[in-house]
Amino acid sequence: MTRPDFRTLPELTADSRAFWTGGADAELRIHRCRTCGRYFHPPAPACFRCRSREVGPEPVSGRATVASYTLNHHPWFGEAFPIPYVVALVELEEEPDTRLTTQIVDCDPESVRFGMAVEVDFEQHEDVWVPVFRPAGKGDRA
Repeated sequence: MTRPDFRTLPELTADSRAFWTGGADAELRIHRCRTCGRYFHPPAPACFRCRSREVGPEPVSGRATVASYTLNHHPWFGEAFPIPYVVALVELEEEPDTRLTTQIVDCDPESVRFGMAVEVDFEQHEDVWVPVFRPAGKGDRA
């Protein structure tokens, strides 16, 4: 049975637990390779670049840039996301080719734009902390 405020929650696995629970400590935790230094998402047991298994979650700044987005006017998820709402792909400041699919919150959906500077916040749903992003109030990237 679905509730109006229900989101489909991810399974907390050994690889993903740090990402989905980092919000409890106000930390966005992204997997990083200890061999080549690259950040990557989604979490995995090995680096997709150098194949090292020396990987693990590390806190990042939570600052990002909107790389792409959709402005949704259809109630795909019932009342869970009041329309209109934005689903975005954001590039992390630490590693621009590491991107997260997220929701942009706390701004007029029509004002979201490419290159917009955003910062992480978290929505708690049971034992999962979903990272969402809000405008950062600083200069955008061209």
